[in-house]
Amino acid sequence: MSTTIAEPSRRNLFCVMSAKALPYAEKGLQSLFANVLEPVFLTVITDGDEDKASIAEAIARIPLQLNHRWSVYSQSDADERAAVFFRRHAHITKFRTGHPCWRKLTDPALFSAADDEMIILDPDLYFPNKFYFESSPKTGLQLMWQPPSCLLPDEVVMKAYSLRVKLAHHVDIGVAQLRNNIDLDWVDWFIGALGGSSIPRAMHVEAIIWSALAMRMGGGYFDPETWYCWQYRQWKRVALKVGVSGTALLRREKLSAAKCFHASGVAKWFVKDACERNLFATPLSISKRSSVWDYVELTEREYLADQRLKRLVRRLGYYKIMSANN
Repeated sequence: MSTTIAEPSRRNLFCVMSAKALPYAEKGLQSLFANVLEPVFLTVITDGDEDKASIAEAIARIPLQLNHRWSVYSQSDADERAAVFFRRHAHITKFRTGHPCWRKLTDPALFSAADDEMIILDPDLYFPNKFYFESSPKTGLQLMWQPPSCLLPDEVVMKAYSLRVKLAHHVDIGVAQLRNNIDLDWVDWFIGALGGSSIPRAMHVEAIIWSALAMRMGGGYFDPETWYCWQYRQWKRVALKVGVSGTALLRREKLSAAKCFHASGVAKWFVKDACERNLFATPLSISKRSSVWDYVELTEREYLADQRLKRLVRRLGYYKIMSANN
């Protein structure tokens, strides 16, 4: 496909994913192209050349309407651009080589013009209804909302607090929407101050940095009914444990008002099954742009209280019981 940056008339979408995600991600991409009501330009950033070829082949099978366009780039394609774009930012440059999820923070900017919008999508999203994306703010960052705090590892979170960096509560990073105007000098400092190359290679470090950017840049959460996150409630864990199917749990989700459903964790496999069995309802039309909620800070006191509760639950053996035979 063309390497041209998306035209202003198209919404600029990005997805960082491996070809290993295709069994479920292909269903999400099919729903995206079928249900979005405005032209989009999707840029997928992946790993090696084999991943690039597999993903391009999969997307090429999807019927496209509204003159949608797409491109797929390998990591080596991105590396060439990063060598120039991040030439003054040694910590960001090294950070890109850590956990693959961390490239969601860095690589979309490599394929965007300055101040262009960037709507960054996880591969485990499903779009159940006809919809428009929200307007991109001139400044600030918009993220999805979820009830719990999923910031970890603990030592990285506590390092952020020691630096007096504020963190946003309830962030879900299934979708991030902003413009290509991030303060790279600050991000480079923050990564270095968190430990630089010694930061644990853990997926959720990405969420810590998004959370810090949210408080620094401003913006807010997407309306959680419209941009809806799977919540792995305790009753769902128990239901699965006693034999309730994942698709049965999906039927209880409130998707009639949702533009986007973040099917994180085990839910992405339930969505895959539901798509293959044609279990989703006929798409409705959601043309209204939804409101944005102000970010709520996760204070150090609240974070520590939550960690104490989790340690208690772990000592009582709950996690061990619920993970057995799963």
